[in-house]
Amino acid sequence: MYRETNWVLRPGRAEDVEAMAELRAEAMRDDLVRLGRYDEHRVRQRLRDGFSPAHASVIELDGALAGCVTVRPYENGEGLYLEHFYLAPETRGLGLGTAVLRELLARADEAGVPVRLVVLQGSAARRLYEREGFGLESEDPVDVLMVRTPRPRAAAR
Repeated sequence: MYRETNWVLRPGRAEDVEAMAELRAEAMRDDLVRLGRYDEHRVRQRLRDGFSPAHASVIELDGALAGCVTVRPYENGEGLYLEHFYLAPETRGLGLGTAVLRELLARADEAGVPVRLVVLQGSAARRLYEREGFGLESEDPVDVLMVRTPRPRAAAR
């Protein structure tokens, strides 16, 4: 459905931080509660503390806020780190996340770099990442670190 042109990724701006923090709190609530790690303040503050407009993008659907995502250089300089990928509740399960992720992965493939991300244990989002080629790199009782190696151009979607 969302492979069409009714969504865009626009560059993040400093004033986007609070909307992104709210999306994060809403998107992560159930998983964090299940893991016994939900804290109303901390869930928002972690996004605020690491927010970088230079690496953030806002997902707009028909001109309205639909989600956000951050893609920054990985800590050791080897590839990219995808984080803060959240969708508004009314847009979940309809293919928007897949479309956005595929766009981001196509860019990484073009650059020939791997992409890493962390997903919470038991999160439904893990199925999306596995479907798009991410594999397990490491895990602990709370987090799963996943990586996707770049696909050759002919194999990229």
